[in-house]
Amino acid sequence: MPDVPSEPSPRRIAAAAAALGVPLERSAADRLAALAALLEEVAVPRGFISASDAGGVLERHVLDSLRATSQVRRYDRLAYDLGSGAGLPGLVLAIAAPRCRVVLVESKARRAGFLEMAVDRLNIANADVALARAEDVATPADVATARAFAPLPRSWKVAFPLLRPGGRLVYFAGEALGDPGAAAAALSDPEPPASVELARGLATRAPLVIMTRG
Repeated sequence: MPDVPSEPSPRRIAAAAAALGVPLERSAADRLAALAALLEEVAVPRGFISASDAGGVLERHVLDSLRATSQVRRYDRLAYDLGSGAGLPGLVLAIAAPRCRVVLVESKARRAGFLEMAVDRLNIANADVALARAEDVATPADVATARAFAPLPRSWKVAFPLLRPGGRLVYFAGEALGDPGAAAAALSDPEPPASVELARGLATRAPLVIMTRG
């Protein structure tokens, strides 16, 4: 993705979204800027985001999470954010893709409480918080996201039964994964992905790995 000039946050977010091919209304850019401020104000002090990221939440977390929005199709209606934590990428996804219902799945009560506060404060009508283990949600979804949730094999194993046939897991690969495409193609538990795609978008980040359930 091209470098985004240093501008007021909503304009910077809108420019980043355009570079990713994500249509974003001005109200959504404003809300994402408010989310970045809320994360700095609350999530960093509570330890939900590393203190070393203070002052860089917009770039390192909000804009990074925005990449997942490019993987939401117009007919997708339900997405799970597995191990949502501070709502990354789930809150970003809900704001940027308002026609898709996003369930923020979080098993830790303190983090789920923060998510509920964020949904309420930012008035995100299409986001719900589930205080539950990812393994315990039931309704088949079109999309699941995993960012700092678990290693690739476990993320696929957990996501597989939560996805409808043709549903996709959007996995944020880390640099340590090496060749994420080969690693995803080699998965076999509980079944191999029907297809594996890589989406890059940010030169400074490892790619997203999109695995489709057969």
